[in-house]
Amino acid sequence: MAMITVIGRGHSGTRAMSHTLSASGVFMGAPLNASGDLLPPEAMYDACRIFARYVEREGELEWNWNAVQQMDIPSEFTQLVQSYLISVRQDKSAHKGWKIPETTLAFPWIARLFPDIKYIFWIRDPRDSIIGSHLTDDLRDFGVEYPPTADERLRRAISWKYQYDLVKATPKPKYWIEVRFEDFVLRQVQTLARLEDFLGIKLARIPVNREAVGRWKSDEGINYFDFFAPAMAVYGYERREPHHA
Repeated sequence: MAMITVIGRGHSGTRAMSHTLSASGVFMGAPLNASGDLLPPEAMYDACRIFARYVEREGELEWNWNAVQQMDIPSEFTQLVQSYLISVRQDKSAHKGWKIPETTLAFPWIARLFPDIKYIFWIRDPRDSIIGSHLTDDLRDFGVEYPPTADERLRRAISWKYQYDLVKATPKPKYWIEVRFEDFVLRQVQTLARLEDFLGIKLARIPVNREAVGRWKSDEGINYFDFFAPAMAVYGYERREPHHA
């Protein structure tokens, strides 16, 4: 029996992967919303807030995750995650999993609780990711400290950086693959082939919207922040930016 989860910040295009898995016969929990998120989400939200208690902010936009990487996982956290995943845990399907962006906020402990499942890390150009609002835009709602700001785009950008840095600071699970949203949309056949090799199952092709790639180019707001640069270089996103902060 194979279990799968999708890691990635909200508005990174993770719904495309959840819908692909569902269309391919993978049980993604029940009920699901239009984004392919497993509901109800409150237990996972509360688990993320427990995790955040042990995250230490260092400097302006840096955080120390040493404690969460080394400490015993609180039983309360484990119970909340198990409660959230009850429909997945009880299902007898050969292939099953879940997707909700908030999983990323507690990724180090999720990886330790489920060391043998398959993780898909979903990446999208941060300039596109911060154009739309998401529940995780204000990290304080999940107990994470960061410099206060009234700038909505900056809040979203900080959330993006925090989640990216957290994933990168965490030892990778045994089964791990990274997928760019842009590759899924523009090179779906090749990207699905990579995922099929990783998952060991045949994947369905879902409709994709090519206009979802590069929306930042026509966006009128600020969509680039200098702290995006390292991640953008790693994942091959072009550096030119029409709206810069």
